[in-house]
Amino acid sequence: MFELMLCSLLTIFPDYLYRRYAQGKRIGREITIYTMWYELRWGISACLILTISLITMIFYFHPSTKSATAIFRTVTILPETVGRVDEVYVGINETVAAGAPLFRLDDSQQRAAVETARRQIAELEAEGKVAQTELATADAQIQEAQGLLQVSIDEYEMKSQLLTKDAVARREVERLANTIDSRKGSVAAVLAKKETLAVKLGVLLPAQKASAEAALAQAQVELDKTLVRAGVAGTVHQFTLRKGDIVNTMIRPAGILVPTGAGRGTLIAGFGQIEAQVMKPGMIAEATCVGKPFAIIPLVVTDVQDVIAAGQLRPSDQLIDVQQISTPGTLTVFLQPLFEGGLDDVPPGSSCIANAYTNNHDALADKSIGTMRWVFLHVVDTVGLVHAMILRMQAMLLPVQTLVFAGH
Repeated sequence: MFELMLCSLLTIFPDYLYRRYAQGKRIGREITIYTMWYELRWGISACLILTISLITMIFYFHPSTKSATAIFRTVTILPETVGRVDEVYVGINETVAAGAPLFRLDDSQQRAAVETARRQIAELEAEGKVAQTELATADAQIQEAQGLLQVSIDEYEMKSQLLTKDAVARREVERLANTIDSRKGSVAAVLAKKETLAVKLGVLLPAQKASAEAALAQAQVELDKTLVRAGVAGTVHQFTLRKGDIVNTMIRPAGILVPTGAGRGTLIAGFGQIEAQVMKPGMIAEATCVGKPFAIIPLVVTDVQDVIAAGQLRPSDQLIDVQQISTPGTLTVFLQPLFEGGLDDVPPGSSCIANAYTNNHDALADKSIGTMRWVFLHVVDTVGLVHAMILRMQAMLLPVQTLVFAGH
């Protein structure tokens, strides 16, 4: 409407003035509803062409979208294991700090596993003390065996000398020789037993204790999983969990946690693909939101997503027909407030209308710019004012449309 009125002032109105004062034709006589097209055909044709050109220029170089939203992320409240709720610590819409407990599952099985691991560690420690006692006993047995061996050796040497004088039977000397071999075997046995105990104390028991401690740590981790805490600070929503409920990690979440400050600092807008060559980071933008009526929020384009989400492809067991994904998507643009706190009063999730404005200041400052390009860029920057006026009209009419005509 604004474009049509503006263009008519430059085309139809001068044509009418020419017909009225140069040709003497008057409305209601020579110029009627039936003769209007013929009398003002040049002005009307020029007005339509200029209006279409102006609208195309405005919407291309100063794009607009109604798909702008203060998107915010949510965190699903889920335990790491399936279980029955034993205790609930928070209520609906309650603000929690990071790390605060939310609810606890029944942990009787996990506590039993922890106690079993602790008892196993205590058992291994007791077994180590017993092994140390057995090691001291082995030292005594070694001394005893070595003493008996030395007695047998001394007796053998004495009777061997008597055998040379035929004072003792040869059979007795042979028996003592066999006794010495037997005592040597006894010494070797107790030495091996001591070595076994030393290995048990130095290697086996520490390894078993380390395994038991790892089992205790694992059991403690499983026990800690039964207490569900808030990963981030935020507000708990849709948290209707009560004692006795079953929580399943796949199909039964406990609720939703909205992080503090989520959706407060950025608007995400979807502009048409045709504006992909125009939208650049650093462009000035404006928005009006349903959650903050009668207000124009100055913004700046901080980032432009370099892909169109509608064309994404995921591997599957079926071939994808391009026709299935040929629906045009939008260009995702990230907008942040030009001034600090610009979006603080906008509720997260609020729908907005956003305009972005092309700025050719740097190109116009170039001394080598041509005259025609200089004029064109000036026109481009100037017609942005029309879009800014339209946005302000939309900001004024948005509450009326929402409350009156939409019946909300």
